[in-house]
Amino acid sequence: MTTPLDLASQLAVNVLDARSLLAAFGALGVGVVMFAETGLLIGFFLPGDSLLFTAGLLCTGGADRAVKLSLPPLLVAAAVGALAGAQCGYLLGRKAGGALLARSRSARLREGARRAEELLERYGYAKAVVLARFVPVVRTVLNPMAGALGVPVRTFTVWQMAGGLVWSLGLTLAGYALGSSVPNVDRYLLPMVALIVVVSLLPLAAEVRRSRRATRAAKAGEVRG
Repeated sequence: MTTPLDLASQLAVNVLDARSLLAAFGALGVGVVMFAETGLLIGFFLPGDSLLFTAGLLCTGGADRAVKLSLPPLLVAAAVGALAGAQCGYLLGRKAGGALLARSRSARLREGARRAEELLERYGYAKAVVLARFVPVVRTVLNPMAGALGVPVRTFTVWQMAGGLVWSLGLTLAGYALGSSVPNVDRYLLPMVALIVVVSLLPLAAEVRRSRRATRAAKAGEVRG
């Protein structure tokens, strides 16, 4: 039975702090956050990467004895939330078009929308949908953008599932593997979370660099011709 004290502690949760979310809601909270961050524009500020990594870390029990998660339910919750959220965002985009983004006053959200559209135009549907999973904010807005821009349902579904599974399960298992192999790893949690964010941007950076090289090569060929 939930006591008033328990309810108050859950209502006081800090949604920007991964440990606070996990302590209050456990694996279910991970699924809800994954759904909100990837399916609802209001979830663009949620800590997806750090939440997945920290949740995997806490499955080992070594990082924080007060919060102990079970790995199998966590993996299921993370995957279902990430996949269902992306599909929901896509369907909202198809029905509402760009109206939701147009009404937003958030500069960060608008910038994410611009980058999401650039990804779709530059790399094609499949590669853009996968890459977006690893870029904060972009993974929130690309799904409705894909729906609004008419990305085929089958193409979007296949590639959002592929990218979503690699992202959600990969980060969770990375946290679990590290927590299982490094004693007192919680002392280094903040630097590791920062590293995870940086690493998550590497695929996009590599694609941008490759695209620029190709553009320069094409221009050089035109000049020679």
